[in-house]
Amino acid sequence: MLKKGGAYLVVLLLSLQMMNCNTNKNAEQQNEALDLSIQIPAGANSWVINNPSETSEMMKDSEIKNWTDLKSIVHTYFKTDTSGKLHLGLKGNVPDGTSKLKVTVGDQTKIIALTNSETSTIDVGVFDVEAGYAVVEIAGIEKTGTVVANISEVLIGGPATSGEVYFITEDIYFGRRGPSVHLSYEVPNDKEVEWFYSEINVPEGEDVIGSYFMANGFKDGYFGIQVNSETERRILFSVWSPFDTQDPNEIPDDHKIILLGKGDAVKTGEFGNEGSGGQSYKVFPWKADTTYKFLLKGVPAENNSTDYTAYFFTPEDDQWHLIASFRRPQGSRHLQRLYSFLENFIPSYGNITRKANYNNQWIYTTNKEWIELMNAKFTADATARKEARMDYGGGVVENEFYMENCGFFSETIPIDTEFTRLPNGVAPDIDFSKLEVPSKK
Repeated sequence: MLKKGGAYLVVLLLSLQMMNCNTNKNAEQQNEALDLSIQIPAGANSWVINNPSETSEMMKDSEIKNWTDLKSIVHTYFKTDTSGKLHLGLKGNVPDGTSKLKVTVGDQTKIIALTNSETSTIDVGVFDVEAGYAVVEIAGIEKTGTVVANISEVLIGGPATSGEVYFITEDIYFGRRGPSVHLSYEVPNDKEVEWFYSEINVPEGEDVIGSYFMANGFKDGYFGIQVNSETERRILFSVWSPFDTQDPNEIPDDHKIILLGKGDAVKTGEFGNEGSGGQSYKVFPWKADTTYKFLLKGVPAENNSTDYTAYFFTPEDDQWHLIASFRRPQGSRHLQRLYSFLENFIPSYGNITRKANYNNQWIYTTNKEWIELMNAKFTADATARKEARMDYGGGVVENEFYMENCGFFSETIPIDTEFTRLPNGVAPDIDFSKLEVPSKK
């Protein structure tokens, strides 16, 4: 039988042994090799979130380069369908001197030091993440050289990546722009459509630079409003040439879009790189939380051609304004394939969500009747369909359709979902005879 003092000694020894085991276990966990088997191209999936103008300079050739300002904060995005432990590392270097970086995921932060001038793998650590889009925030704390860091890859692995992982790997330009989304409207098959009317209202704060809120799309072109910069906004109307090329200079004369007329202060010309054709735009300071109206005419014209004419209604002066009228050769028809879309056309702003309400769609037929369009199919472009970007959505709230994209939100709407909005029941009140007749100015 142990004496009392001996029993205390045994307990003490056992306690020390358990503490030593726990210490060794913790040390083993800290020294455990990270699973960094998934390579995310850093430049393709990252943005400078506090200064978008720097993004185009820093994200080069799928890498983060030219990072010299410690004030710049980088966000890298990817999506998982599994919650759990995320192993995280970086592949990069600091070409001269040394740097310290602060890496944050959610509410968890780790500090790492960069001393390597040659590109190598830098372990960051283990983080807890929920299924959906994750954001890795990388900020510079200090540097002794010119460059904060060059980062070619963000490396991930661990239990949180046991399912599917989504990020941009190819078609980087379009991936960085983000997914484009569309609403295709159901039109009666037995009707010839002469006019297409619709409305757009962009909520406050959703009018992000790079947005094209396209209202009246049709088989041969599109018509809507854009945010081109901090100081400039446009009304844009374009018609594609029937000649398939990205260079408008290659279009033969008998396939060129002909300008029939344009409104006051409207600029016209040609466009390329997304098909080619005739383009018109008017610089106009349209506002968020304001409903704007769009009216498009499409009718057969001489020599197997079609005339398309666009009008824009401004509530500020309660007037319809002619944007432009174009003649498209090599095909004679009324309006077909009516749709709307939302896209971002500036890659540096592809990490910011934008949204708009698409309202009150009507057609006016050759039988002189207004018909309300209440059914629409939601679709998305190749960037969304190949799952490079999954931050897109759309739907219907009572009598309004809406679409949103970009910003790396996690909730998506299945592509090819069909929506039905409630009817408004009141046809547009438009006296077509009072609209401005197109003429060259």
